[in-house]
Amino acid sequence: MTTATLDSVDVLIVGAGPVGLFGAYYAGVRTLSTAVLDSLEEPGGQITAMYPEKAIFDVAGFPAIKGRELVEQLLKQAAPFKPAYMLGHQAVGLERGDGAFAVTTASGHRIEARAIVITGGIGTFTPRPLPTGSEYLGRGLVHFVPEPRAYEDQDIVVVGGGDSALDWALMLEPVGRSVTVVHRRGEFRAHQHSVELLRRSSVRIITDAQVSGVHGDPDVDHVEITAKGSEPETLPCTKLIAALGFTANLGPLMEWGIDIQKRQIMTDTAGSTSVPGIYAAGDIVDYPGKVKLIATGFGEVATAVNNAFAFLNPGKSAFPGHLSDYAPEPGEPAPAGSPTA
Repeated sequence: MTTATLDSVDVLIVGAGPVGLFGAYYAGVRTLSTAVLDSLEEPGGQITAMYPEKAIFDVAGFPAIKGRELVEQLLKQAAPFKPAYMLGHQAVGLERGDGAFAVTTASGHRIEARAIVITGGIGTFTPRPLPTGSEYLGRGLVHFVPEPRAYEDQDIVVVGGGDSALDWALMLEPVGRSVTVVHRRGEFRAHQHSVELLRRSSVRIITDAQVSGVHGDPDVDHVEITAKGSEPETLPCTKLIAALGFTANLGPLMEWGIDIQKRQIMTDTAGSTSVPGIYAAGDIVDYPGKVKLIATGFGEVATAVNNAFAFLNPGKSAFPGHLSDYAPEPGEPAPAGSPTA
């Protein structure tokens, strides 16, 4: 992975999550010079920050793949085309010029690009806090599970009813002394398959309930659970995982003059935003019928990058050809005139 600061590129990809990394690969396939910008210090976006060891099930060709491994493979896939990675730099300002853009970062860098592809996920994400016990953050209370081995032989309580909550509970079941899921509703929001796996597991399920108290000195050692129509119950708990979702903030992107509705960038079928030359893909995007999956984002960013190529090269096709017709050696770009050029 090349870490660099560039003055000018053909395409600037804003967001180094899985969708952005796949976009870097496709930009390389089309022989476009590329930089990938992200406010996080490591590539992988939310996957690296939140659940690198969690299994991901919606990537075609992989029955399951850990988040960390998916990011590693995406970096390896793009590596022959040598995209430049500018990590730890938040995109702030946008300048529009004659046939080009300039993006400034919070750290004062300026990158000129002929086209931009935004793959910023949900933007800057902030975990939703528990109603009680926030003072234990870092002392047994967490929002993410980056390393399962830290939970060996622990009494674990997971609060939430979405995919992350159930995925973490199932992942930690083999290593924890006990695992309990507490959800404030009677029905889960997670994929039905995950719900079925949970019900067949040894994980204790408490629904229509909330964590009403967190106790321990100095770290969490037990919690109080209050369910509808029941007396409060005390559970041993040395690891409390608050998986209540996130609030998203698109931050400076809101000032870029792009059509944004309900914190989502609106695009057409080409991945084009309301600003010519700026494209978007992944969870940050919305359109009628949108389904938020990594698999969807991969298709969207391939479409966006290839249409950006056609935008930058009038008269050229957005279709890249069949990539199986030409496989470049590491470090070798596709030659002009090949199906991938």
